[in-house]
Amino acid sequence: MRAALTFAEHLAETGRLADVSRISCTLYGSLGATGLGHGTPDAVIAGLAGVRPESCDPDDVRSAWTGLAEGATLSVLGRHSIPISKDDVSFEPRTRLPGHPNALTLVAWTETDALPIFEETYYSIGGGFIRRDGDTLGQATPIVTQPMPYSSSVELLALCDEYGLDIAGVARINEESIHGQEKLDAGLDAIWNAMHVCVEAGLKTSGTLPGGLKVKRRAEAIRMQLEEYDSLPQRERDTSTEWLHAFALAVNEENASGGRVVTAPTNGAAGIIPAVGHYYLRFVPGADAAGLRRYLLTAVAIGSLVKANASISGAEGGCQAEVGSACAMASGALCAVLGGTPRQVENAAEIAMEHHLGLTCDPVGGLVQVPCIERNAIASSTAVSAARLALHGDGTHLVSLDTVIETMRQTGLDMMTKYKETSEGGLAVNVIEC
Repeated sequence: MRAALTFAEHLAETGRLADVSRISCTLYGSLGATGLGHGTPDAVIAGLAGVRPESCDPDDVRSAWTGLAEGATLSVLGRHSIPISKDDVSFEPRTRLPGHPNALTLVAWTETDALPIFEETYYSIGGGFIRRDGDTLGQATPIVTQPMPYSSSVELLALCDEYGLDIAGVARINEESIHGQEKLDAGLDAIWNAMHVCVEAGLKTSGTLPGGLKVKRRAEAIRMQLEEYDSLPQRERDTSTEWLHAFALAVNEENASGGRVVTAPTNGAAGIIPAVGHYYLRFVPGADAAGLRRYLLTAVAIGSLVKANASISGAEGGCQAEVGSACAMASGALCAVLGGTPRQVENAAEIAMEHHLGLTCDPVGGLVQVPCIERNAIASSTAVSAARLALHGDGTHLVSLDTVIETMRQTGLDMMTKYKETSEGGLAVNVIEC
């Protein structure tokens, strides 16, 4: 959606939009292999229409491509109408562009010229981020340039020691240098509100998820069972872990049905940080809005390290890069709001990531349902366990977070392509689709 929107806006800014008579899109590699299951063609058409993920009605996006009828037209950015058909989006799953396995090329044509007037290739690199072909990644560049740059957990911990800050404090100073305190807090609150709305929607919706697998939504039924049990005057068990699972299932069922989620760090792993955040608010004494902002800022710092030094893309690194990264972010963040020191936080993130090394991304049917939905629930439990385990130590441990991130990067490079969001290996070929 963002790539298509950027493409359309460039046409408008350069004065060429009025000359366009047709726009085509080709989805390559992983986007071509799992695009139908991920709603990618719908997102492309919606983006060309000027839709933004933060403010759109998900119902409008779900039918943007799938609902196209013969003779349909598209109002690009709501200004210029062109004919559009499903054939204008094509799939090339076996063609992998060198820049990234998640690639798409958009081409604008006029009615008379044989050659396109504009063509651009974009890469979806995870977490809602896009990169235009020709742009440099600059992985060695520090994550932030001012006022507290760091490119590793060693450097991050050194900043904490030097200035007497926690990890969230370092992240806050850097973010405030860009946005200011008021805008930063408003942005954090908006992110959490989107996560909360998503959880609430998932907990109150039943039915069957779209796609050929006919997967039943479970979050609502679990919520009702837990509410009934929690209302009993005498309870024999603690239900906090079961609620944690329900929160994660709710988010990923919303994602699987085309609802709005927060890429944290990706859609496929979007349930873990909201689930652990809700666990914090509901089951940790003294939890408050300020703590929730610290939770998110700590997660930001950890996720930035993974993104800069490895990958958060399942198509690039397998599910270890998505669920593993999200688990590390949530675990470190929870450890922080439970009173952990920076080194305990780093230890928690390391534990969480370490035990996801080698995790493959093999969605059955190209849908973000099996094993993705349950995987978020289990990883949420792992995040809580890793945080509490780290709190029992003093932060001293043998394997550093930097080492685990580098190991994850190397493992992703070694992993066969069929296990990296192509639906060509693992569960995707061993589960019979009915």
